[in-house]
Amino acid sequence: MRQATIERNTKETRIRVTVNLDGSGAYAIDSGIGFLDHMLEQLSRHSLVDLDLKAHGDLHIDAHHTTEDSGIAIGQAIDRALGERLGIARYGSALIPMDETLTRVAIDLSNRPYLVWKVPFSRDKLGTMDTELFKEWFHAFAQAAGATLHVETLYGDNNHHIVESCFKGLARALREAVAIDSRKADAVPSTKGTLGGSL
Repeated sequence: MRQATIERNTKETRIRVTVNLDGSGAYAIDSGIGFLDHMLEQLSRHSLVDLDLKAHGDLHIDAHHTTEDSGIAIGQAIDRALGERLGIARYGSALIPMDETLTRVAIDLSNRPYLVWKVPFSRDKLGTMDTELFKEWFHAFAQAAGATLHVETLYGDNNHHIVESCFKGLARALREAVAIDSRKADAVPSTKGTLGGSL
């Protein structure tokens, strides 16, 4: 099974993450940041990737390190679970409506990390969490997972809906991209024969 566990321990955070790419969307998440937990639950539920995360961070300072490092750890776990990326669909995309908000997410599990982030906010915080930290999470995730990731909110007013549509969009795109294509289950999905490196 395509599973992996990552432990990331620094002077700022201690994080343990387990993922199962062939799961059912089961999750147990405790980052110490309520809103981030809610978003990661959405990521697991809608991707069908089982996600177990426990984080202890320097929240007495702010949520930055815990947010960024959770993105790194989840991305690393997904990267490890993908192994050589044999047979994966590689690409995935989603268009997620959430009331007045519409967000588009596209992912390429190319092993060439890149983030395009076009997500405007009209508030500085959601709960106790700075809205600028969501870009940090997506950037950390893309870098660690080896993903080219494009996230764009086409329109929307409610900041909660905007963020949640981004995570749900990533979930649905990831669900497509990690799926195994039985017609090429033993092959790397690239004419180069490998993923990563130059175009």
